[in-house]
Amino acid sequence: MTDCLFCKIIAGQIPCQKVYEDEDIFAFNDIQPAAPVHFMIVPKQHIASLNDADMSHQAILGKILAKAGELAKAQGATDGFRVIINTGRVGRQEVYHLHVHIIGGPDPLGPMIVKK
Repeated sequence: MTDCLFCKIIAGQIPCQKVYEDEDIFAFNDIQPAAPVHFMIVPKQHIASLNDADMSHQAILGKILAKAGELAKAQGATDGFRVIINTGRVGRQEVYHLHVHIIGGPDPLGPMIVKK
């Protein structure tokens, strides 16, 4: 996809602080971190959002989650972390390339509160 910000980051057209890369996934630090550890893991294949993922993406989605703990610990989130996938407008997705936020550090983002 030619206009996708994350595709351009993956291609090296836009600089980033790379955390990890292999043949399928790319991880880089968030430019507006919400906590001491805040990076994103993205598939190299362009998938617009979790709404667009299907069973053909099962392996890559599993790989992202399986790699999250190792990368989070390596970045300093040794006492736990949050995994967040914003999906669509209502889910506050800003870049339409599926991305998984890994957020950790002392009490990242505060408590989870559900309003009724």
